[in-house]
Amino acid sequence: MKPPLSVIIPALNEERNILPTVGDVLSAIDDKFSDYEIIVFDDCSTDNTGNIIEDIATVNKKIKVIHNAKTLGFGYNYRKGVELSLYDYISMIPGDNEISSDSIKEMYNTIGKADIVIPYTVNYWVRPLIRQYLSKLFTFVLNSLFNLRIRYYNGPVIHKKEIIKSVSLSTDSFAFQVEALVKLIKSGHSFVQVGMFLNDKSYSKSKAFRLKNILGVLKTIIILFLDVYLLKKLN
Repeated sequence: MKPPLSVIIPALNEERNILPTVGDVLSAIDDKFSDYEIIVFDDCSTDNTGNIIEDIATVNKKIKVIHNAKTLGFGYNYRKGVELSLYDYISMIPGDNEISSDSIKEMYNTIGKADIVIPYTVNYWVRPLIRQYLSKLFTFVLNSLFNLRIRYYNGPVIHKKEIIKSVSLSTDSFAFQVEALVKLIKSGHSFVQVGMFLNDKSYSKSKAFRLKNILGVLKTIIILFLDVYLLKKLN
């Protein structure tokens, strides 16, 4: 029996995807964990996402719903979810049903083998070619800057609660997991990497390439670089 698990699911206009996402998470949890909670963020959806989540929560009392009054972004929802989480490990699964059910099960089976579980995309070819190229370039640059060998930085990472809550996350951009991973791994915490398959969604446009998010990512990387190499905040 694994320690209790908190799952954060951010969702923005995912009325077609949120129900199968929650179902896949519940299937992966099964009876493997001593307890669990699922915290679903309706990030001010304009479709029926919020109502669907409320219906699910009525049936399962371990599911908690938070409705944001305005769209606050992926990074904010993750940080708030970490703040609210009660249990020993914290997982984040996007509400867009992107990650295959079998991959969520494999990720959860890996919990306990290290402080951090880092999923990486195996079937990267289901994404557009330009996104594949930019993702590989992004990973190469980060590994080069921080002398790491991480295969993917922006996946649904699983953290021990005590260590992720010890990190000050400053960004609401898509780089929130980059900030957490660099700080924790450079501080000596253990990690294991596990392959992850994506569902072929043929292929929805990523919000990560909006100008605001790109600028947020660049800002976070610059601050991390200063912390690691100039201000010597990390060992």
